[in-house]
Amino acid sequence: MGVASVRVLVVEDERRLAVALGRWLTRDGFAVDLAHDGAEGLWRAEHGSYDAMVLDILLPGLSGYEVVRRLRQAEIWLPVLMLTAKDGEYDIADALDLGADDYLVKPFSLVVLLARLRALLRRGATERPPLLHAAGLTLDPAARRCRRGEDDIALTSREFAVLEYLVRHQGRVISKSELLDHVWDEHFDGDPNIVEVYIGYLRRKIDRPFQARSILTIRGSGYLVPADD
Repeated sequence: MGVASVRVLVVEDERRLAVALGRWLTRDGFAVDLAHDGAEGLWRAEHGSYDAMVLDILLPGLSGYEVVRRLRQAEIWLPVLMLTAKDGEYDIADALDLGADDYLVKPFSLVVLLARLRALLRRGATERPPLLHAAGLTLDPAARRCRRGEDDIALTSREFAVLEYLVRHQGRVISKSELLDHVWDEHFDGDPNIVEVYIGYLRRKIDRPFQARSILTIRGSGYLVPADD
């Protein structure tokens, strides 16, 4: 796919930055459309034909988090590069958990943005991951949806990430440190008991209302989601 054929949607409420991004990308041969709030960006992404999206997190109306969540739930897989003034690891993790493909923290270099965007375009739209099944649960990693039978279970992005990791490794005991490394960050320096807190959140949502036991505590070792037979 030649650069001249690439159409990019930029969703950024700082108009001077949006215009600067549009000019920079156009000068490099991209076709660029601009949107300045989340609702407009979502509508354009749903109804337009774009090869990639540059999406700010802090937008009026719908946040960038909500925009990318709704796109993935609607099975729209165009690559999304998120822009954020936040530099916290949790904000970045949430963006990636919800379905963003990459991110840049403001202020950033336009040269770096262009390089990241080209890398996403080379990779192309990611295929829809398969559904995951374990312990009576069905997880859709792409849409970030969890169901037990016909019942939808609303989970936060962090709760879903913890459950997804356990389900992907069903039948194996997962230690607290392994969950911290893979769901939070290998450099996480907060209270490791945060894992127990999130396991508690999950049990209250996925098990107790259904009189089920999906996440077992293996004393001294970690947590286990039994494998489906």
